[in-house]
Amino acid sequence: MLEGMHVSRISVRGFAVASATAVTTVGAVVGVASGNTQPSNDMEATAASGEGTLLADIPAGQQADVQTASLAQQADAQAAAADTAAQKSAEESARKQAAEDAVAKKEAAEKKIAEEKAAEKREAELKASRSEARADASDIATQSSYSIAETQAIARQMIPADQFQCFSNIVDHESGWNYKASNPSSGAYGLVQALPGSKMASAGSDWQTNPATQIKWGLNYMNDRYGSPCGAWDFWQANNWY
Repeated sequence: MLEGMHVSRISVRGFAVASATAVTTVGAVVGVASGNTQPSNDMEATAASGEGTLLADIPAGQQADVQTASLAQQADAQAAAADTAAQKSAEESARKQAAEDAVAKKEAAEKKIAEEKAAEKREAELKASRSEARADASDIATQSSYSIAETQAIARQMIPADQFQCFSNIVDHESGWNYKASNPSSGAYGLVQALPGSKMASAGSDWQTNPATQIKWGLNYMNDRYGSPCGAWDFWQANNWY
C-alpha cells in the first residue's frame, strides 16, 4: 500500500507540474494582453519545482473552474484592449471631423463676407450712378416739337451714361422714340408708354408734349420698380413688357 501511494503521489505531482505549466502559460498570455510583458518568476519557479498552488493541489472538481476562470480573465483583458483601441480610433475620427467642419465653416463664412462686400459695392455704384449730376426736366428748354435725335439728346443729358443704352432699348421697343406715341386700345402714352399716360402728370403738367417730362417720369419709374433702367431692361427681355 505504501508503495502504491508513493506512485500515486508522483503521478499527481507530475500532473501538477504539467497543470502549473498550463496555468503559467495562460497567465503569461493574459499578462501580455494586459500590457505586462514581464514573465512571472514565481509562476515559473512554481512550474519548475512543482511546489506552490498547483492544479494537482486543487480538488479535481474545481480544476475545470480554475481553467475556465483563467480563460475568462484572458478574454476580459483582450476585450479591454480592444475597447481602448476602439476608443482611440473614435477620438481620432472625431478630431478629424471637427477639423474638417471648422475648415468648412470658415470657408462658408469667408464666401458669405465676400458676397456681402460685392453686393455692397454694387449698391454703392448704383447709388453713385443715380446721384450723378444729370440735367432735370426743368433744365431742358422747351420747344414746340422734337425730333427723335433731339429727344435722344435730352435723354442723354438726363440719364446716367451707364444706364442710357438700357433706357434706349426699352424706348425703342415701346414707342420708337415718338414722344406722342399712343395706344388707343390700352391708353398707354409717350416714350415709355406709361399706362395710363396721365400717370406722368406727377413729373410735370406738360407730360403730353414735353419729352423731358416723360423721360423724367420713366427714369423714376424704372429706378423705383426695377432698381435701374438696366434692371427694367432685363425684365423686359424676359417678359416683353415692364
